[in-house]
Amino acid sequence: MKRPRAPRLPRRRPLPSLSINRMIPNILTLLAVAAGLTSMRFALQDRWEHAVLAIGTAAVLDALDGRVARLLKGSSKFGAELDSLSDFVCFGVAPAMVLYIWAMQEAGRGGWILCMLFAMCMGLRLARFNVSLEDENAPPWKANFFTGTPAPAGAGLVLLPMMLSFQGGEAFFRNPWTVAFLLLAVGALTVSAIPTYSFKKVKIPNRWILPTMLIVAGLAAFIVSVPWLTMSAIMILYICSIPISYQAHRRLEAKGNPDDGGSGA
Repeated sequence: MKRPRAPRLPRRRPLPSLSINRMIPNILTLLAVAAGLTSMRFALQDRWEHAVLAIGTAAVLDALDGRVARLLKGSSKFGAELDSLSDFVCFGVAPAMVLYIWAMQEAGRGGWILCMLFAMCMGLRLARFNVSLEDENAPPWKANFFTGTPAPAGAGLVLLPMMLSFQGGEAFFRNPWTVAFLLLAVGALTVSAIPTYSFKKVKIPNRWILPTMLIVAGLAAFIVSVPWLTMSAIMILYICSIPISYQAHRRLEAKGNPDDGGSGA
């Protein structure tokens, strides 16, 4: 007696081919993850400046991948999820670990708890950001603002004591109490509802294109010549912009006028 044949399983369709252009944004995101992980390796070797530079490199790659994806029409749900994971590693876990090794070990369990708390705040901030993208009823001017401090800026702010210590005054800036204050303050900013400027959609008028390029070139020269002083100044200016963005957001919310001051300039 012949055994009945097993039913044939349906053949799986081959995965569609993907052009190299659409892969470039995800490659940039993976390079950012590599930079964030490498910053922790530098911290374990007491190479503090390299650790901060690695996180800065991750921030630059994070800024590029989304723009490259839009230019090459390579945006995808997969890329968005990968980018969110990259941000958590590079701007949540990596700064917390670097600061723990640099200063917060001396604070014992309390120092570790504060570093974990900062990383958790960054994870919550990123989850909220992903959910906010699905809000189709938000007015157009809302796109000019973030809710809370964005992940790369949060990482830069919490690393400010390290950048300042590279210029002198390490005894003060490496103090666990100083670092603890920044971890708490920046962590609270990331999960807060305080509106901060988003510069993604800023449009430069034609008459300002050349001056803007000159300013960017000058800024690049300063970063190469005096990197830590320049980066510290940028972070301090960003802190000063938060009250301005808050007032601009309130003004737009009250008037409901998308053309009033919300360009993020």
